[in-house]
Amino acid sequence: MLREKKYHLFLIIALLSCHVLVAQQAVSENSIASVSNAETETGISVGQIIITGNKKTKAFIVLRELPFKTGDQYPLDVLIKKMETARKQLMNTALFHLVIVSAKNIKDNTIDIAVDLKERWYLFPLPFFRPVDRNFNQWLVEHKGSLDRVNYGAKLSYNNATGRNDKIRLGVTNGYTKQLSFSYDRPYIDYTLKWGLKFSFAAGKNREINYNTIADKQVFLKDDNQYVRNFITGNIEFSYRRAIKTKHSFGIGYTSERVKDTIAILNPSYFKSGRKNISFPGIYYTLNYLNLDYNPYPNRGYAAQISIAKSGLNNSFNIWQLHVKGLGVWPVAKKVFFSLSAYGGLKLPFKQPYFTQRFLGYGDVFMQGYEYNVIDGVAGGYVKTTLTRELLNFAVKTPAVKKGKVQNKIPVRIFGKIYGNAGYVHSPDSGENSLSNKMLYSGGFGIDILTFYDVIFKLEWSLNSAGQNGIFFHQKSTF
Repeated sequence: MLREKKYHLFLIIALLSCHVLVAQQAVSENSIASVSNAETETGISVGQIIITGNKKTKAFIVLRELPFKTGDQYPLDVLIKKMETARKQLMNTALFHLVIVSAKNIKDNTIDIAVDLKERWYLFPLPFFRPVDRNFNQWLVEHKGSLDRVNYGAKLSYNNATGRNDKIRLGVTNGYTKQLSFSYDRPYIDYTLKWGLKFSFAAGKNREINYNTIADKQVFLKDDNQYVRNFITGNIEFSYRRAIKTKHSFGIGYTSERVKDTIAILNPSYFKSGRKNISFPGIYYTLNYLNLDYNPYPNRGYAAQISIAKSGLNNSFNIWQLHVKGLGVWPVAKKVFFSLSAYGGLKLPFKQPYFTQRFLGYGDVFMQGYEYNVIDGVAGGYVKTTLTRELLNFAVKTPAVKKGKVQNKIPVRIFGKIYGNAGYVHSPDSGENSLSNKMLYSGGFGIDILTFYDVIFKLEWSLNSAGQNGIFFHQKSTF
């Protein structure tokens, strides 16, 4: 009986190691069935958790992401799923190139778990050159690739600065915007690893400002002789993450902006009542839920975000905001995935200055096919559906370097996709704009390229309900 029991446990180790080291997929029902029901149901105890490869990252940061600890006991199928969850959570920290979670040793009914890591490069002191427009097409087509609409300077991104998954960002910007910015984000500041702290500051000025929207396009005023906008922002945020998937954030901030007299004359409602400057405090709460296999480009899982914010305390500036985002991704066939995402927003009261009416087309809140437009308003949202298929998955070898220092292959994954969007924005006073207060639709197809350090390139052809179509380029990265 003892020999047979040890044989079963060795078989469990083989199955677990095969699961994580080779397939990184759930072990099949047939494989699990090969282990005796007794071993599967009575449970296996987690022994030591052996972490290797974390040259800078503190061990407690790694252990924080694991859904098990030493002494826990699980049936075989549950332990297999938890090991895969551990690998997924560690990859989603963006600290590692590679994570392998496997069974290692056996003693009686206890199995040690090995967590093998390959860390990323964390320090990026980089020059940067970036158009200021909302997307590449708007800069290249509508503004003819003008160098006057470019920010350049130096940026320091230091991830995992102290080995605690903390992040330092320092930026010195010249060109279109002159700005100095700094932020520090430390996810855990207490011994229980539940509370975090983030603070940021930015100050700058512009010679050009978007002061109105006409025909669903931004209208700008530029002055080569003096600055038309000055701003200062500061923010401090506390976060609470009790377990793994859910995070609560509580923040307070302060904003001060001043514009040139001409702006108040051209658009008296820019700040409200012809004001030239405004200063106000703000407070917000955000709930984030992440249960994705890979946050930068998920192929399975769910995510949601709810944000409630209050800015201003008197009639000169007063706004409540509610924003909700959701995402679901489901595999529908081998290498084929379906995703559904939605966004909704509400600003109260409905009568708001132009300064706070920006809705769709700003940042990552936009509809494909409307890249050349902005839709201002106080309430609305959109729904997006996408069917994606992985076309290629390969790695490009780089010149040989000292083993163990940097990754010697650049991974590349290419996806083809088709998509459709539907949205609506309510504006109490649409003025000379035609896209608000009506249903909007768009669709198209494209290619996504995912490579080193979560850099994503998107090339899309879109057609919208206004009959406009074109090829659009988007890019995003983690630094």
